[in-house]
Amino acid sequence: MPKNFGKGGKNRRRGKGDTHDQKRELVFKEDGCEYAQAMRMLGNGRLEAYCFDGKKRLAHIRGNMKKKVWIASGDIILVSLRDFEDEKCDVIHKYNAEEARQLQKLGEIPSETKLNKDDDENNANVAFEEGGAEERKESSEEEKSDEEEEEEEDK
Repeated sequence: MPKNFGKGGKNRRRGKGDTHDQKRELVFKEDGCEYAQAMRMLGNGRLEAYCFDGKKRLAHIRGNMKKKVWIASGDIILVSLRDFEDEKCDVIHKYNAEEARQLQKLGEIPSETKLNKDDDENNANVAFEEGGAEERKESSEEEKSDEEEEEEEDK
């Protein structure tokens, strides 16, 4: 077995991961930048983004964001536009759900934009049916027996 001469393993490189609940300063767009929403992930550090100037662009995730900032479809991002390629852009910042809501309140992004909410908010509107797994199993068995009776009558 080789000796480990480094300063920690995979988890050290990833970081502690406890910075998600800290508030950070809101980053606004500057010249040459645009707000966008990630439409779908393409792989290899690329994604399809719908910029709020009305264009779909192929976005490339910056090197210092790879493996540190995870972007999912529906996330609000800040992209840097390229002078020489209008159909391509570079992702320079990802907004969390709270920051995206603040941008929407300030009028920076359109109010009709669907934002990805936190998981707690999504689960709050879930309605459960009465009864457990046994009741569902019994009802499915009753449906099967009804179907079998109908098939016998047809014969």
